[in-house]
Amino acid sequence: MSTTEANPAPASRTGGRADYSGLPRWLYVPAAAGALFVLLPLVAMVLRMDWTRFGELITSESSVAALELSLRTSVSATLACLVLGVPLALALARRHFPGRDLVRSIVLLPLVLPPVVGGIALLYTFGRRGLLGGTLDVLGIPVAFTTTAVVIAQTFVALPFLVVSLEGTLRTVGQRYELVAATLGARPSTVLRRVTLPLLLPGLASATVLSFARALGEFGATVTFAGSLQGVTRTLPLEIYLQRVDDPDAAIALSLVLVGVAVVVMLVTNRISQRALTWA
Repeated sequence: MSTTEANPAPASRTGGRADYSGLPRWLYVPAAAGALFVLLPLVAMVLRMDWTRFGELITSESSVAALELSLRTSVSATLACLVLGVPLALALARRHFPGRDLVRSIVLLPLVLPPVVGGIALLYTFGRRGLLGGTLDVLGIPVAFTTTAVVIAQTFVALPFLVVSLEGTLRTVGQRYELVAATLGARPSTVLRRVTLPLLLPGLASATVLSFARALGEFGATVTFAGSLQGVTRTLPLEIYLQRVDDPDAAIALSLVLVGVAVVVMLVTNRISQRALTWA
């Protein structure tokens, strides 16, 4: 008997189907239920929306101010995440030092910490009577209940997303090219600039988009640490929360704006991830 007859090709064992998943059919039932569980609330908002007022609601003075503030602070928070998170992810992924697991756990803590608790922690750190707030206040740098407080709160909750995503990319890429460059005499800074960062670009882009999305949707830490002052600290999530009582249609309209942004972010992230896999 020939080898081909003894070991038929996978396509022949699956009826010639090249897209065989290996999953039992019953698995698609809970999978569909999970998808519907996420989709139905979004559909409910779409059906509840008075579309004749949609343009009016999202272009009101308070809505535009909240959206502009959210975009401005989210961009600033994302830049802060890049400045702090990239070195942190590199250190956690590439350097072995005592207490590394503890440091990683602390850095990722905001992922599981209730945002309100994060806001209280920031308030007792940067508030007027906080650990650093008193010194900053003496220096004429008030933080709490300012736009700076919004950026700090958004950075606090978004930073772990960048670190955990980028650290995973670093572990996937490995160190073989970096070791070759070091063997050829390149200095660590040169290796970082010429080898490591170019390899990380797809993963870094994906992590940056995720961080921006998390910063844009931040609510709990912001309202606790920064308050809700229109044009100063009232971001779009806070505006939605306030409008849900006074004008539910406005809350739904602004919520749909955030949903639209989130969908675009996820599509961009998925596209970047696919290209990263192709390049790999």
